[in-house]
Amino acid sequence: MIKKTFLGLLAIGLVAMSCSSDDDNNTSTTSDLILNLEGLEALGADYVYEGWVIVDSQPVSTGTFTSTTFPQTFSVDATQLANATRFVLSIEPAIDPDPAPADTKILVGDFNGATAAVNTDIVGDFSNAAGAFFLRTPTDESGMNNGNDENGVWFGTPGMPPTPNFVLPTLPAGWAYEGWVVGDSGPLSTGTFTAFNTADDAAPFSGSSAGPPVPGEDFFENVPTGETFPLDVRGRTVVISVEPVPDDSPAPFVLKPLVGTAGNDTAPATHAFDQNLGSLPMGSVIRN
Repeated sequence: MIKKTFLGLLAIGLVAMSCSSDDDNNTSTTSDLILNLEGLEALGADYVYEGWVIVDSQPVSTGTFTSTTFPQTFSVDATQLANATRFVLSIEPAIDPDPAPADTKILVGDFNGATAAVNTDIVGDFSNAAGAFFLRTPTDESGMNNGNDENGVWFGTPGMPPTPNFVLPTLPAGWAYEGWVVGDSGPLSTGTFTAFNTADDAAPFSGSSAGPPVPGEDFFENVPTGETFPLDVRGRTVVISVEPVPDDSPAPFVLKPLVGTAGNDTAPATHAFDQNLGSLPMGSVIRN
């Protein structure tokens, strides 16, 4: 009986030693990654922000988040974090079957020692952003000007046909421009576009006639709640934003490189946009 008891205790001890050894071998040492970001806005319910460090040219996820209150701290493998050369912030589906970063990368910065200063240069350089728009309503006409040009906005210079008038970068995959007019109840989309010399992808409020070969919108049909159509664009704020693709939010995204105010003059007069670079997200990333 004593012999059996001794052997049983010996076996339990060997199992315990084995488990302890496994635990020691599997222990992963982590370091803190601290995000101090500003200018980010909450995403729609179907998307999250995800951080990545680039290690030996490969992305390593540092975790996802939805709160835009900072600082935020994430635990990252210490060896990988020490060897990281760059930090990238992307926008990802909340349920994401793809382990790789999406095209919608919004912030990037290289590590210099323990810190990486991040900005939106990965989306585009908006330091020289400029453009113009004019008031005109071609989509309710059939050869004659109806005298109601204050009810439409088009991006470019009026002419036969109108021509583009933007100084904006070509966007990478995952991003598109979107035009907006601020109505009585909020911003009204004029459609998204990636080229300046063709119509945008939608005409939610325009009439039945063809519009010009530039992005823009007339405001006649499908009146949103809280608005009165035809909408008088004069005196209203006009915005060009940069939107993630896909985009589950009906509101303008935080990247708004151009903002202007429509004057009283209709085409052939033009109205200039102002730069809005103060709204661009930026910040720092610190590894401890």
